[in-house]
Amino acid sequence: MIDVVMPQMGESITEGTLTRWLKKPGEKVERDEPLFEISTDKVDTEIPAPAAGVLSEVLVQEGTTVAINSIVARIGDSASQAASAAAPAAPKEEPKPPVSTPPDTDVGPSAAPSGNRTYAQPQAPAQPQVPPQPPPTPAATAAGPYPIEPQPSAQQTASQPAQQSAPPPPPSVVVQPDGNEDQGPLSPLVRKMAREYNIDLGQVKGTGAGGRITKQDVEAYMSSQAARSFAAASPQPTAPAPTSQPAANAQPAPPATMPLAESAKVRTEPMSTMRQKIAEHMVMSKRTSAHVTTVHRIDMTKVAKLRDKSKAEFQARNGFSLTFLPFVTVAAAEALRAFPIFNASLDGKNIVYYRDINIGIAVALEGGLIVPVIRNADEKNVSGLQRSIVDLATRARSRQLKPDEVQGGTFSITNFGSFGSIFATPVINQPQVAILGIGAVEKVPAVVDGDAIAIRSQAHLALTFDHRLIDGALADQFCQKVKSILENWSTNII
Repeated sequence: MIDVVMPQMGESITEGTLTRWLKKPGEKVERDEPLFEISTDKVDTEIPAPAAGVLSEVLVQEGTTVAINSIVARIGDSASQAASAAAPAAPKEEPKPPVSTPPDTDVGPSAAPSGNRTYAQPQAPAQPQVPPQPPPTPAATAAGPYPIEPQPSAQQTASQPAQQSAPPPPPSVVVQPDGNEDQGPLSPLVRKMAREYNIDLGQVKGTGAGGRITKQDVEAYMSSQAARSFAAASPQPTAPAPTSQPAANAQPAPPATMPLAESAKVRTEPMSTMRQKIAEHMVMSKRTSAHVTTVHRIDMTKVAKLRDKSKAEFQARNGFSLTFLPFVTVAAAEALRAFPIFNASLDGKNIVYYRDINIGIAVALEGGLIVPVIRNADEKNVSGLQRSIVDLATRARSRQLKPDEVQGGTFSITNFGSFGSIFATPVINQPQVAILGIGAVEKVPAVVDGDAIAIRSQAHLALTFDHRLIDGALADQFCQKVKSILENWSTNII
């Protein structure tokens, strides 16, 4: 038997929803043949079979969310499956009736049990103890569809005012079950929003395929029920919670953040799971690395002229346009070979140098971003890099990236110039030690050949590096290497 596991879909993703099985138990599968579909907060994709054989057992049903590396099915050998099917069924053994001990049988406490008799009920009433009662563990409360909040005893309620000086937490709210009988498979994002904001998914109308509830459906429901939903989910409810304490002891908790500006009309909506993960990753990166950004101005005139000369033929030959980003990626890959410390990570007090140059390209999504990885980027030319960038960006926006395409990056590039930004100070994508940003390429007057003024195509290159490992002088040398390659570009791309 070969175990089929839920794959890792990204460094920050810990679970996924199995949305559809493409094979049924008993059907034959080939190695690398699509076996099932999964959905995460960033990626929807098909998972191939790890081996050829027969799908012998399905352990996770459609619509179930499971942690990564969980076993979801098993694939057996086709020969063993056929042999087990041809083997005659073993005759069922008739159950033996239990043998009862006569009422007057005297079985002492030291008597050993045997297969022909059972212990009789003891004569003294001390033997039957109080029936054991399982403690109210989280697993027990989660067994039913709704968790049950243990109620305090009367004695605990009476002594509560004398023992506590702060108001008790707000009343427990009912978290809806993860079942999705009528809503179709639910993504981890929808499940988390339902848990965090106490949403009854039975009241949410799904507009996705097959009636599936999407993030937009949940946000639309929360907009219409904002006051009630946020009053239940907020750790500091606007209405005072029921309490048995005297009014004199009920002190309002100090605000955790600055108070909001007073306004007659406001609209509040929850952060998406992707937005929360980005926020956590950015804050973690700022706390981990000593961020420093150095900015260099680059003359992109030669690259711009070559691009203008070749873009029509490039478009006709490949079906997509030629941008400045693959030129910058080629230059960055060559600089990474010259300065391998930028293609590294810190592991405690050790420096981990990566042999492969896997460059992540930041792709803007609706409400977030993702960084798919171009593996062995130093082995590709401009045309190959542009093809990889277009392919990864297209599939990223349609949530069709594969698991290994969103992890394993050793260096990152962000093209904020595509939105008109001149330069920015990007945040390092952990556990990397540097990220390169390229601003908009603009025609500006510049001094050339001493005192002459000419119109040149210029851009700003911003390199953010981890000062724990890289010093400013080395960072500037890296940027000068990239600058030199781009300003003296002579390679034809067609």
